Amino acid sequence: MGCAEGCSFRENITVPDTKVNFHAWKRMEVEQQALDVWQGLALLSEGILRGQALLANSSQMSETLQLHVDKAISGLRSLTSLLRALESQKEATSLPDAAASAVPLRTFTVDTLCKFFRIYSNFLRGKLKLYTREACRTGDR
Repeated sequence: MGCAEGCSFRENITVPDTKVNFHAWKRMEVEQQALDVWQGLALLSEGILRGQALLANSSQMSETLQLHVDKAISGLRSLTSLLRALESQKEATSLPDAAASAVPLRTFTVDTLCKFFRIYSNFLRGKLKLYTREACRTGDR
């Protein structure tokens, strides 16, 4: 069964909004960018695990889709390790009173695995790519 044919969740899953205002992103402090990326990554990690659990005993979950879910989980774990290596978690928490000063992460919900994977892909190509490109370019890392 392909993604377009279903894989509906029994409940909505919260995901990060992947839209990027490039002008605002460039003006944003690196600590705020790191926080935005960490929060988005956390939501995606929670979401894929929740989606996997919701579809675990479902006839909608083919072996192929299970493989994609497993790869996404592995990929998110690898990205978490990469961000730790870049010390972005430290940057995200080094904001003065990080929780109070942070701009709330924009989110919305998805109800299918297909929509989830679109958001996942957009996050990787958007905010994560922008952040890691700049983080890897910085000489003190």
